[in-house]
Amino acid sequence: MRANVTPRTIFRWIHIILSIPIYGYIYSPFEKLPQYAFPARYIFFPLMVLTGLLMWKGHLLWRLFSKRPALRSERA
Repeated sequence: MRANVTPRTIFRWIHIILSIPIYGYIYSPFEKLPQYAFPARYIFFPLMVLTGLLMWKGHLLWRLFSKRPALRSERA
């Protein structure tokens, strides 16, 4: 099993859990929208986007902050 499976699984579950309040914001009655607007727009949505980006391109971020140098193939 690969070492990066665990962080990806954690980010996936955080992403799913953060999407639940956004669905509540979208499908809530119109009278309750002001209650959900601030947290949905400025807390849950940006965090959901961040976890989505980490799942998509997180390997590049981990490689950037890794202490090991990248392996280069030398062609002569």
